[in-house]
Amino acid sequence: MTRLSLILGKFFPQLFKRPDTTVEPANLRDAPRLSQLHRAAFHRGWSTEEFEQILIERNALAHRLRIGGSTIGFIISRTAADEAEILSVAVAQKHRGRGFSRDLLRTHLGHLAGHGLKTVFLEVEENNRPARALYERAGFRVVGRRDRYYKDASGEQLNAVVMRRDLS
Repeated sequence: MTRLSLILGKFFPQLFKRPDTTVEPANLRDAPRLSQLHRAAFHRGWSTEEFEQILIERNALAHRLRIGGSTIGFIISRTAADEAEILSVAVAQKHRGRGFSRDLLRTHLGHLAGHGLKTVFLEVEENNRPARALYERAGFRVVGRRDRYYKDASGEQLNAVVMRRDLS
């Protein structure tokens, strides 16, 4: 083997290595960053105050996704009885398409199941193929539809699908 082959063999895989991430509970101090991520991901982004209101609710469960010291994503749910509704999931644009949402969702669902919840629901824009694929791979199935539920930046009304996953 040449010296160049040895060097490339050692360092080339590091160029494509996915950074280590941590999924951990989000708290009130995270509200400004979660709001920033939400506003970047959605037409009608939630304010810091809206996140603060949700995060102080006893029936809310939120996780943040971190690389090093930076929060690059989140997921937040609200629970009632033995059910949960995922309210929102977002990952920073530059980190999408690398499996981070899958890890975040998997961890969050595990926590929901650990709290004794049996069923999880969510709503997603009908034409949001990446999000729908993520949820379908995680075991969610379409159980309903809401016509003209969302509005995009141009004001066009978009349909939502309601998805469900049983945890038990």
